Amino acid sequence: MITRETIDKVFETARVEEVIGDFVQLKRAGSNFKGLSPFSDERSPSFMVSPVKQIWKDFSSGKGGSVVTFLMEHEHFTYPEAIRYLANKYNIEIEETEVSQEDKIEANEKESMYLVSEFAKSYFHDTLLNTEEGKAIGLSYFKERGFTNETIAKFGLGYSPESWDAFTKEALAKGYQLEFLEKVGLTITREDGKHFDRFKGRVMFPIQSLSGRNLGFGGRILTNDKKAAKYLNSPESDIYHKSKVLYGIFHAKQAIAKQNNCYLVEGYTDVIQLHHAGVENVVASSGTALTPDQIRLINRLTKNITVLFDGDAAGLRASVRGIDLILEEGMNVKVCTFPDGDDPDSFARKNSYEDLVHYLENNAKDFIQFKASLLMDEAKNDPIKKADLIRDMVVSISKIPDRIKREIYIQETARIMDISEQVLLNTLAQLVQKDISEAGKKLKTEQKAFEVVKNDVQVAREKLDILSNLEISIINILVLYGNLETDFENIYVNFDEEGNEIEVKEKIKCKISERIFLSLQEDEISFTNPLFQEIYNDLIHNYVNNPSFEIVNYMNTLEEEHSSFISNLIMENERYTLAGWLEKKQVFVKEKDSEEVLTNLVTETLISLREYLINKLIVDLMNSFSAEEENSDLEEIKVMINDYNKLKVTLTNKIGRIRSTYL
Repeated sequence: MITRETIDKVFETARVEEVIGDFVQLKRAGSNFKGLSPFSDERSPSFMVSPVKQIWKDFSSGKGGSVVTFLMEHEHFTYPEAIRYLANKYNIEIEETEVSQEDKIEANEKESMYLVSEFAKSYFHDTLLNTEEGKAIGLSYFKERGFTNETIAKFGLGYSPESWDAFTKEALAKGYQLEFLEKVGLTITREDGKHFDRFKGRVMFPIQSLSGRNLGFGGRILTNDKKAAKYLNSPESDIYHKSKVLYGIFHAKQAIAKQNNCYLVEGYTDVIQLHHAGVENVVASSGTALTPDQIRLINRLTKNITVLFDGDAAGLRASVRGIDLILEEGMNVKVCTFPDGDDPDSFARKNSYEDLVHYLENNAKDFIQFKASLLMDEAKNDPIKKADLIRDMVVSISKIPDRIKREIYIQETARIMDISEQVLLNTLAQLVQKDISEAGKKLKTEQKAFEVVKNDVQVAREKLDILSNLEISIINILVLYGNLETDFENIYVNFDEEGNEIEVKEKIKCKISERIFLSLQEDEISFTNPLFQEIYNDLIHNYVNNPSFEIVNYMNTLEEEHSSFISNLIMENERYTLAGWLEKKQVFVKEKDSEEVLTNLVTETLISLREYLINKLIVDLMNSFSAEEENSDLEEIKVMINDYNKLKVTLTNKIGRIRSTYL
C-alpha cells in the first residue's frame, strides 16, 4: 500500500488546474477557471476549477471533488491508481508498505485487464528492441519509415513474434491469468483448449487513453498473406471501446489545447510521422468511422478540427460524412487534402517542418469550399447533380447549432454555387423545422414516461427535499464558517422575587461549529441522511480536536463520496458569486459576511430545522387519532399537540416572523 507520507506529498504538490488542464481546455474566469464538461455533451461551459481551494465542480453532471476525485471520475482510476498517476506526473517517489495476498486478490477485474495490457505493451516493445526477430523484422520496418529511437520509445511501438503462442506463454509464466489475457483480446482460446496469440507476426501500436493508460493495440502484418487482414485491432472489452478512443490523444492533448486546433487523420503511422516531423496536435480515428464520442473527446480540448485527407477521391467522399457529425457538435471544421499519391505520412516524410506547417495552414479549406470543390467537377454539366450537391451543402449547414454561423455559410454557399440566397434559406428552414419536429416527438414520448414516474414520487420527494436542504445548509455553514467566532443570543426563563416568569437574554461569543453542535445535541437531533450524518460527525470531531482545522487540507484525507459532497458545497457558493446571485438570492458569501449576518444565518437555519421537525411531530400526532383509541389517549395527544404549537410560536417569534408551514 502507498504510505500516508507519499499521499500527503502528492496532494501538496499536485495542482488541480494543471492536472485537469491535461484533459479539459480551461479558461480564466475571475479567480477560477471554466471549461466544457468532460462528463456530458454541452456547448456552454459549466465546469469550474478553483486553484485557491484546489477543487472542481461540474454543474452539468453534479460531479465534483479534489484532483484525485477527478481522475477517479474521468479516467475510472482507483484511488491508488490516481495517486500513482499524480506521483508520476510530478516526479514524486512512491513509498509503499508490503501488499498482502488478500489485497492482491481483491484487485478488481478491470484493474487486472489494465495490468495485462500494460505488460503486453512492455513485452512487445522489449521484443522489438532486444530480440533478433524483432530487430530484423519490426525495427527495420519502423526505421524504413524514418522513425527514430526516440519516436519509437515515445509511442511504445513493439513487435509480436511470429510464434503461435510466444506472448501467451510469457504472460502465463509471469503469473498473469489466462482469463484476463482472453478478455482484453490478446489471447484466443480454441474449442480444443489450445490458445494462440491474436497479434502474432505483427508490428504493434499501443492505444492509450487521454491519461496514458494502455487500452488495447493495433497490429500491422508485414507479410503478403492475402488471407490475413493488413491491420488488426483489439476487440471491444471493458477497458477498450474503439468508438470512444482516439489514437495519439495522450501525446497530442497539450499541443491541441495550446494550438487551439486538432488535426484528424486516419492511420497510426500518419499520427506518428506528423509527431516525428514536429506537428504534435494530431490524432487518428484508428481505422473506424468517426463517432460523436470521439469528436466530444476533441471538443474538451479545442473547438477547431482540421481533417487531413489523402488525394483518393473515393476515400474523400466516404470520409466527408464525418464532417456533418463534427458540425453537429458545434465545432469549427476545415479540410486539407494532399497531392495525388500522398497521404499525411508520406507528405510529412518528404517535407521539412516549416514546409509542412506552411502547407497545412495555406491549404486548409472551409468545409463549404471543400464540398464544392470536391463534387463540382462531377456536377458541372448536370443540373440534377448540381441541385443534389447544393442540397447536400445545405444539409451540412443545418447541422450547425449556431444560427449566425448558419446564415454566414448560406451566404457563402449562395456565392460559390451562384444561386439565390433566399432559396437556400427556405431549404434550410425546412430542414431545421423537420429536425425540430422530430426532436419534439421524441421529447414528448420521453416526457410521458417521465410524468408517470414523477407523479408517483413527487409528494414524498418534496417533503424529503425540504429536510435534506436544511441538513445540507447546516453542513454548508460548518464547511464555510465552522472555525469563525461570532456573538449568539441565549434566551432562558428565570423567576423574579414574586415567582413570576421573566425572559432573560444573554449574549455569548463562541465558534459557529460549537453553537451548531450544542443546539442539535440539546434537542437530540440526528440527520435523516446517513451520508450527511457521517460528514457532520466528522466535521464536528475535527473542529473540536483541531483549532487550526482547514477544509482544503481536510478534503485530501477523505474518501471519494465525502470529498465530492463537500467540494460540491464549496463550488456551489463559488457559482453563486460568479453568477451574481449574491444580491438576487441573498446567498451569504464568506468575504462579505459580517458577524451579525452570520449569527442570523446560523440561528435561522437551526430554528428552521426545529420548526420542520415540530411540524412533522404535530402531523404524526394528528394522524394517530382513530375511533378505537380511548378518550384518555385522545386528551393526552391534544395536550401534546397544543404544547408543540406553543413551542412553534416561540421559535417563530425568535426570528421575528412567521415562517411558512412545511407540511
